Amino acid sequence: MTNYTIDSAHSAADFKVRHLMVSNVRGEFSGVTGSLTLDPNNVANSKVEAKIPTATIQTREPQRDAHLKSADFFDVEKYPEITFISTKFAKNGDGEYKVTGDLTIHGVTKQVTLDVEGPTPEVKDPWGNVKVGAEAKTKVNRKDFGLTWNAALETGGFVVGDEVNIHLDLEFTRQ
Repeated sequence: MTNYTIDSAHSAADFKVRHLMVSNVRGEFSGVTGSLTLDPNNVANSKVEAKIPTATIQTREPQRDAHLKSADFFDVEKYPEITFISTKFAKNGDGEYKVTGDLTIHGVTKQVTLDVEGPTPEVKDPWGNVKVGAEAKTKVNRKDFGLTWNAALETGGFVVGDEVNIHLDLEFTRQ
């Protein structure tokens, strides 16, 4: 077993969601923290946990960011973190895994499966730290997590799409 912690300075959680049914809005959260316990001999024994501070949301539009932080969406005062705790690791090819776990957003927990590339082989940084990286992707329906705010469009459809694509770029430091 090898234990790692997430390097917050070199990790991010990104998302994209349809806006006005015509384009995607992208955003990200910073300050991702957590840990990875990797068993290379029996990947099923591996475990990952991550926490994402909701108040760090950034879409490059201050008014939209303020709305996303409000009770209409993430309600960052009441729900300061998004969390993921793995329940199952399964190899899905060379260097690819399916990692299933409990994702909690807005106080609602649902099981999701992440498609994971990595971890990469270990490398030593210039300061002597041993690092690995991984990339994970999934899709969720925001309404499943109680993020239901929307507005109908005059021409049909809605302001915000239901499907949210989540993308994680993670760098880990061996303990």
